[in-house]
Amino acid sequence: MADPTFEEIAAALYAGPPEAFVSSRKARAEDAGDADLASRILGLRKPSIAAWVVNVFASERAAQLGEALQLARELREAQDDLDAPALAKLGRERRALTRRLAETAAELAGSRGERVTPATLDAVEQSISAAFYDPAAAGAVASGRLSRALAPSATTSDIRDAVAGDIPALEPESPRPPDELKARRARRDAEREVAAAEKEQASAERDLTARDAALQTLRTRAKELAERAAELEAQLTRVRADASGVEQDLPGAEQSRAAAVTRADGAAKAVDLARKALEAL
Repeated sequence: MADPTFEEIAAALYAGPPEAFVSSRKARAEDAGDADLASRILGLRKPSIAAWVVNVFASERAAQLGEALQLARELREAQDDLDAPALAKLGRERRALTRRLAETAAELAGSRGERVTPATLDAVEQSISAAFYDPAAAGAVASGRLSRALAPSATTSDIRDAVAGDIPALEPESPRPPDELKARRARRDAEREVAAAEKEQASAERDLTARDAALQTLRTRAKELAERAAELEAQLTRVRADASGVEQDLPGAEQSRAAAVTRADGAAKAVDLARKALEAL
């Protein structure tokens, strides 16, 4: 069986118990059988707790991490073809996935007796997040040989310095042919135009429905007012006829009253004369 490579030795040490790192490093160097290899092993820096948690996850859950990093690669490829709402949704989903992976890594560390503080969990999450954004960081996380946590803003030099040994190259992200990019963008633009046209159509239909309802309300009101006006006109006609009859009856009523006044005056005089005659007896 072939002797283990430096990277394999480093991965085993970096995923081993943190408290035994120094003694394990010394033992592996003594067993190396090669001065150069032994020197490189002794030069390995003890990983931070956050880096160790990530290394354990990469070692114990390689398939799960690999699927997540493959998804991250596909998301990076699709990113240019998404609009703002889709990108926002994608960002939320990516953060949720990063959080779940970090929590899984923390659980693995806990099962090995290591207490993971909130600050350590945050550093683990930042390292996995860096892997989602940068192919080099993805290779570094997948290597299981981190000596310290990564930040999403880490430069290539930062990533290189945080990994013991070579950074494994994951599946390369092959650029899409220009014609394919052009076609995808043309389709994206066409889909946006269709969506915009459908949105405008829906808005126009809602406006038409509202205006139809308003028109129907006005028509109903106009009919009610016309009917009311007809009733009032008929009533006015009757009132005018009654007023005309009254005007015609007024002269006769005035003459009758004048005659009644004359009669009343005559009767009053007769009463007065009769009383005087009675008093004279």
